[in-house]
Amino acid sequence: MAADNREAKESSFARQVGVCLSRCRRAFINENGWKYIISVGLIMLLISTVTGEDLFVTDKATRNGSFALICACIWTGIFNSIRSVCKERDIIKREHRTGLRMSSYVVAHVIHEGMLSMVEAFVAAIVIWLVNSRHFIESGVILPSGLELWISFFLVIFASDIFAMMISSVVTNENTAMTVMPFALIVQMIFAGVVFELEGITEKISHITISRWGMNGLCAIAGYNDLTFFSYVKEWESTPENVAKIWLVLLGFVVLNGVLSWIALLNVDRY
Repeated sequence: MAADNREAKESSFARQVGVCLSRCRRAFINENGWKYIISVGLIMLLISTVTGEDLFVTDKATRNGSFALICACIWTGIFNSIRSVCKERDIIKREHRTGLRMSSYVVAHVIHEGMLSMVEAFVAAIVIWLVNSRHFIESGVILPSGLELWISFFLVIFASDIFAMMISSVVTNENTAMTVMPFALIVQMIFAGVVFELEGITEKISHITISRWGMNGLCAIAGYNDLTFFSYVKEWESTPENVAKIWLVLLGFVVLNGVLSWIALLNVDRY
C-alpha cells in the first residue's frame, strides 16, 4: 500500500511538471518568444562592433568586452522571466487550491528557462565566435574554447533567469516586477568589480552577485592574466580548478534561487 501511494505521488508530480511545461511552451509560442533569441544575437553583434578586433587580444579590451558581454547575458536572463510568475499569479492561486504542487510548477519553469537559456547562450557564443574568429581564444582551459564560452554564457543567463523568476515569485504584480528589474540590473553592474573598485563590505557583497562570478569565468577562459604585464587577478586564473569552481558557483545560484522561488510560492494564497 505504501509503495502504491509513493508511486501515485511521483506520478502526480511528474504529470504536473509535464502540464506546466506544456503551458510554458504555449506561452512562449503565443508571446513570440523567438524574439528573445534574436535579440540576444543582435546585442552580441552590437557589442562586437564596439570591442572591435582587440577582444581576447589586449587586456583592456578583454576586460571591458567581458563586462559588456556579462551584462548582456544578465539582462537577457532577467528579461526572460521577470514577469513569468507574477503575470499568472491568480491562476497559480486557483490551481494551488485544487492540488497544484508548487514544486512541480517551479521545476517545470526551471526546465523551460534552462532550455531557453541554453539556446540563447548558443546564439550568443556563435555570434561572438563568428565576429572574432580571427582572434578568438586559442585554447580552452578544460574544454575547447568555444564550448567553454557557451557554457559560461549559459550559466550566467540561466542563473540570472532563475534569479528573476525568484523576484517574480515574491512580488505580486507585473508593475512591481518591472520596477524592481532595473534595480536588480544596476546592482549586478555595480558589484561586478569592473566599473568601481570594491573594498571592505562592498567587496564581500560582490561575491554573492552573478556578475562577479560571470566576470571571473569569462576572464579566466579568455586568459586575461596572460594578456597583461601590469596586474594579476587571482580570481581570473586560467586553471581547470578555478573554472570548474566558477561554474559550480553559478549553478549554485540556480539551485538557490529555484528553492527560494518554491518557498515564496508556498505562501501564494496569503497575498
